[in-house]
Amino acid sequence: MALLLGLDVGTGGVRAGVFDLASRRMLAEREAPFATTHPQPGWAEQSPLDWWRAAGEATRDLMRAIGRPELAGLCVATTASTVVACRQDGTPLRPALLWMDCRAARQADRTATSTHPVLAYAGGSDAAEWLVPKAMWLKQEEPESYRQADIVCECLDYMNFMLTGRWVASRMNATCKWNYDSVARCFHAELYDELGISELPAKLPGEIVPVGGPVAEISEQARDHLGLSNRPMLAQGGIDAHIGMVSAGTMAPGEMLLIGGTSVVQLFQLAAQQDVTGFWGPYPHALVDDHWLVEAGQVSAGSVLSWCSKDVFGLGQDALADLWQAASRFEVGGTGLLTLDFFMGNRTPYRDPHLRGAVLGLTLGHDRAALYRSAVEGVALGSANVLRHMQELGIPCRRVVCAGGIAKNRLWLQATVDAMGLPVQLAAEANLSILGAVGCAAAGAGLAADLFAAADAVVPATTTIEPDPRAHQRYLELLEDYREAAQLLGPLARRLSARQSKALS
Repeated sequence: MALLLGLDVGTGGVRAGVFDLASRRMLAEREAPFATTHPQPGWAEQSPLDWWRAAGEATRDLMRAIGRPELAGLCVATTASTVVACRQDGTPLRPALLWMDCRAARQADRTATSTHPVLAYAGGSDAAEWLVPKAMWLKQEEPESYRQADIVCECLDYMNFMLTGRWVASRMNATCKWNYDSVARCFHAELYDELGISELPAKLPGEIVPVGGPVAEISEQARDHLGLSNRPMLAQGGIDAHIGMVSAGTMAPGEMLLIGGTSVVQLFQLAAQQDVTGFWGPYPHALVDDHWLVEAGQVSAGSVLSWCSKDVFGLGQDALADLWQAASRFEVGGTGLLTLDFFMGNRTPYRDPHLRGAVLGLTLGHDRAALYRSAVEGVALGSANVLRHMQELGIPCRRVVCAGGIAKNRLWLQATVDAMGLPVQLAAEANLSILGAVGCAAAGAGLAADLFAAADAVVPATTTIEPDPRAHQRYLELLEDYREAAQLLGPLARRLSARQSKALS
């Protein structure tokens, strides 16, 4: 058997799965959690040591379940822009700044003032979530941690170091989040000088390995920590959602992967460079050679719905089905409410971490079901707005594959399909990140010629969800209200955000 291990380091834990390439099926999966802390509003931190502990717990449990067979390869997919400052030996100097941490908004604004040509690959500026603005924040606000850091890296690089003892960077993460020039194959020192972090290139993992490329056999210590019987080849991974493009089979231009969970990520590739203002990219060679990767998304999505049901309403998991049923009785727009989903800022198309969420049209007659229904519609409208912007830029979208936690909330899923107005293929395998990592492992172990061949070997079955034409027409009307409200409330939201930041400082 050609068995491959995929590890997915997500926001709440590590998922591990073993895939049999011969039978094209996942043998088993296991998961181990870790915690997130929020020291201040807009901040989110985790312990890198918790990632490694959870990876060991999940994988050892998995190996016990399937009898510790030999593995041909493994690969790790992780959240992007979860930034670690550590010693050369992997000792963390402070908690990691999680991807959703937006404390570096001011530093991200600074990147937008640069005219360096490499920023064209990032749409003209960096997001507050990314490694470069977070490194700028560390130097300015925690100079001693920054000075002592031998390595500034992402979760993926840290996990790969713990597995092999080598500091290597993924071409995907470096291109998409670090302003690495994957065309010239270099970091541009003058950009980091301009941003006041001239030391950063020396702190980054200097060796760049493309997604699916072999890194090294895992170490004996890693083998024992994971409970494996051999030392398989580690293949280079990347950003969890982006790696899902491999298992979704959406690497061709005109295809989109939509992953709905705590946030929503929309990903697609172009055959050539073109204007993607409002999106992130286009990133050359980020996933595969000679393709330009484009990233869109909503920072807050499932997290808005969870905030509404759990934090505001105080409802447990057992009460969600009744809430969904009550909310489904409303027609689209029938609540008279409009929710803006910018609870943690907006990733695309407004690219503004200072935007804030809102619920408009409230009366004393609105109840839980109405508020929740409007929240669902607001998140769905955020997805529809991304598709609208693609159309405005002349970017075709003929096929959409969807996966993630959105599949468990049929109200949210159907609302998204109706708002977009396109048939959506729902992947039978919810965790495309593990499957995508398995595909990358197959390429790294030499079991697939390239990532396209690997995709053919791991892509799961799908079910098509069709949009309701009448509901789509109503969403088109709501979308105009949504866009108008975002424009009108933007200045006020930024003032409120600045006022909060000033009060906290």
